[in-house]
Amino acid sequence: MRIIDLDGEDRETVHAAAEPEDQTPASDLLCEAGTILGWIGAIPQVRRPRVQLHPLVVRSDCRHRGIGRAVLADLEDRVRERGGLTIWLGTDDEDYMTSLGGVALFPNVLERLMNIRNLRGHPYEFYRKIGCAITGVLPDANGPGKPDLYMAKSVR
Repeated sequence: MRIIDLDGEDRETVHAAAEPEDQTPASDLLCEAGTILGWIGAIPQVRRPRVQLHPLVVRSDCRHRGIGRAVLADLEDRVRERGGLTIWLGTDDEDYMTSLGGVALFPNVLERLMNIRNLRGHPYEFYRKIGCAITGVLPDANGPGKPDLYMAKSVR
């Protein structure tokens, strides 16, 4: 397997990674024998020592093989090399996969967040395993009872 930095790659390679093309300025692909297994993008924040991870995609038949971990580790190295301090991300719960989905979070938002449970394989557990911390939640971000979880990781 090899990681390909999409910065400066030809448009055909970028289109092979995603359709329609994601316009994120810093992206990596993980390939094996010419087949794309996963990719990651990062959106720099203007004049800030942080980047937003968006998106992280692993082909469904290739999950649980360390691909997400590999592209994220490469992205962390690149962010650190460029003087970045933090990678942050939002991960939504539109399908009620956590104890925060499908419920009214107000007025006890922080209490509910402190007691979050993963009910059906929400990806926040993956991000926790690779060192991200839950830093917040935006109730109803995607409609009633569909919050966004915010997570971040230091790359210092």
